[in-house]
Amino acid sequence: MRKQKMVHGLLVGLFLLGGAVSAFGFGTDKFKEEVVKEQEAVKLTREVQQGGYGILTTEELKAKLDAGTDMLIIDTMPYEDSYKKMHIPGAKQFLFPIPEMKEWDSKETGGKSEEDYKKLLGPDTKKMIVVYCGFVKCTRSHNGALWAKKLGYTNVFRHPGGIFAWKGAEYPVDSEK
Repeated sequence: MRKQKMVHGLLVGLFLLGGAVSAFGFGTDKFKEEVVKEQEAVKLTREVQQGGYGILTTEELKAKLDAGTDMLIIDTMPYEDSYKKMHIPGAKQFLFPIPEMKEWDSKETGGKSEEDYKKLLGPDTKKMIVVYCGFVKCTRSHNGALWAKKLGYTNVFRHPGGIFAWKGAEYPVDSEK
């Protein structure tokens, strides 16, 4: 009987220990996942600081669209592979590369020039411009926002969650199909 109580106590203790281990993430990849999240957050923060533009969450962008805010939304993903299939309603497409584009490179922008981008952005340098790509780790939107700022536009925002966050929030998309 005493042996049975001891085994029972041991099992309860192991169960509680297992719960504590699980609750605090010990023995899992939760700590490693947090390192990855931190790296992505710091990378995004540094890009925003370097670019001098603002950021908008998916919900903030949707609220501005619903309120009828006058803005230009730019999808920086490839036309055929992404934009044509789905994009945020009203968005215009202008391809930017993933690696940071320090100098304008028409090969990386689908043969388009700085002047082409400036023409898309329009003459009002104070108009709200929102640039997005696929997801947080994608830096096409950083290039698009960075170049809008370099060209003298002052009300520039990046939507870092991109089309993946937009779809994840179950907001409507447009397509060119």
